[in-house]
Amino acid sequence: MDQEAAKTARESLDLAFHMSNILETGLDRHTLSVLIALCDLGLNPEALAAVVRELRRETLSSTPSAPAHPPSF
Repeated sequence: MDQEAAKTARESLDLAFHMSNILETGLDRHTLSVLIALCDLGLNPEALAAVVRELRRETLSSTPSAPAHPPSF
């Protein structure tokens, strides 16, 4: 990739990440870049969004909740 193409790709990712933050998606820059790359390879964006939602749902359901009150010793 030449320098101009790399610069354009970086600027595009910066813009996508800024939009992602405005929309409060919770995606970090690396995850967003992987999702964009998968779309560039032809994967269905709606299917990827469904996978991200499912993974988040599984992560939230498997995370133990914090105790309501700190333990007293």
